[in-house]
Amino acid sequence: MKNSSLQNSLESLGLSFDALFYERCEKFKSLLKEWGRVHNLTSPASLNDTDIEANICDSIYPLKFLKPFSSFGDVGTGAGYPGLVLAIACPNIPCTLIEPRVKRASFLNYAKNILGLKNVLVIQKRVENVTDVHCDLITSRAVTNTNLLLDITKNISNEDSSYLFYKGSICEEEIVGDNLSHYEIIPVGEYRNYLYIKGKK
Repeated sequence: MKNSSLQNSLESLGLSFDALFYERCEKFKSLLKEWGRVHNLTSPASLNDTDIEANICDSIYPLKFLKPFSSFGDVGTGAGYPGLVLAIACPNIPCTLIEPRVKRASFLNYAKNILGLKNVLVIQKRVENVTDVHCDLITSRAVTNTNLLLDITKNISNEDSSYLFYKGSICEEEIVGDNLSHYEIIPVGEYRNYLYIKGKK
């Protein structure tokens, strides 16, 4: 069977997944196009295969450098980036998707069920109102600045939690004066910086 464009892209990044992963990604692409057009989940211009696959690659690229984690929570998952895609890539790791908007949370629940992702819990709340969830790794893409993210995720973190924030080109400027320690900035391309704040473990 010929490799898909997504598979070629991920393998060029040094990432390898099984057939079920790619099958679920194809279903996710179809679901996102279907729901995206009706419910305005994301920009209509980003509902083509090329942009969806680019967002999938962007979501899971950090698996190249993340240290092992036993659970993760994604803040403001929206149309599925990065949390739902990471859950597809890591089907045996418990995942909590935290999304306050009703339509987007409904999409995430529907996608979770269609894709058969038993590792996923969707919570339709603002993250600062979430209780009884503690995550080994906390992720977020394009939600708010680093200081505020660290503050509003206190309820779902513990003293050993790590953080992965998907940042743009001004990542360095944003964290000046934040007194962060044990962090790394991984730049990919011109506009993506992954801010990885490592836990104590």
